[in-house]
Amino acid sequence: MKDIHLIALTVNGEEHEIVVESRRTLADVLRHDLGYTGTHIGCEHGICGACTVLLDGQPVRACLVFGVQADGCDVRTVEGLSDGEELSDLQKAFSRCHGLQCGFCTPGFLMLSEAYLSEQDGVPDEAQVREVMASNICRCTGYQGIVEAVRQVAEERAG
Repeated sequence: MKDIHLIALTVNGEEHEIVVESRRTLADVLRHDLGYTGTHIGCEHGICGACTVLLDGQPVRACLVFGVQADGCDVRTVEGLSDGEELSDLQKAFSRCHGLQCGFCTPGFLMLSEAYLSEQDGVPDEAQVREVMASNICRCTGYQGIVEAVRQVAEERAG
């Protein structure tokens, strides 16, 4: 007999009630059960950061959190950054600064960046942004465009 639970969570402002097995990760629940495929699964060990989402406002690796742990929580995925068809300031900056190439890691970087910027007062210097972004892995960009995008948005939001 499978160990299953009825959980309730809010994803990008939409409330969901879903039955999940205890062993299923939040990433699997988001992608396969609820259709939020912007949350990418890379390493499944919490190292790459491609699955980063915001859980009650804090960045977490969705591959390391069980779906049942999100019961009663607010989850924000990359799909929740834009306003309909209008990209967020951060998404526009990633595009403008060439902070993405293949795009696989981009959702995780966007969510990590959004959490970081929401806690910032003022504009962080390049070293500060690099330190935070070092927790996620990108094999394509060399990180410079990502750092520039985050700093630009920090400047725009501060000004």
